[in-house]
Amino acid sequence: MEAIATYDIVRFGDQLMVVVESDLLPPDTAIVVIPLIREYPAVSKLNPTIHFQQDPYVLATRLIASVRRARVRIVGSAKTQRDEITRAVDVLMSGV
Repeated sequence: MEAIATYDIVRFGDQLMVVVESDLLPPDTAIVVIPLIREYPAVSKLNPTIHFQQDPYVLATRLIASVRRARVRIVGSAKTQRDEITRAVDVLMSGV
């Protein structure tokens, strides 16, 4: 199994996603991710723009999901934008 870390950008089929599950948790067959979508209605702080290969994508935080770990492939990292991603999950959970 490929070592997947928090804030990795993974490909699940044709969809890019950011891993938001802590890599300190014991491995499971599923992993928690948030899709990256080129055109998505952005709400301030809930949907930051994430850059991947110089292209902007919107973090579709409300579409948070789990997918089978074995079906994803690491294609990049959003670690430099970890503060914005963490804030988006906090806004989703707390509303502020």
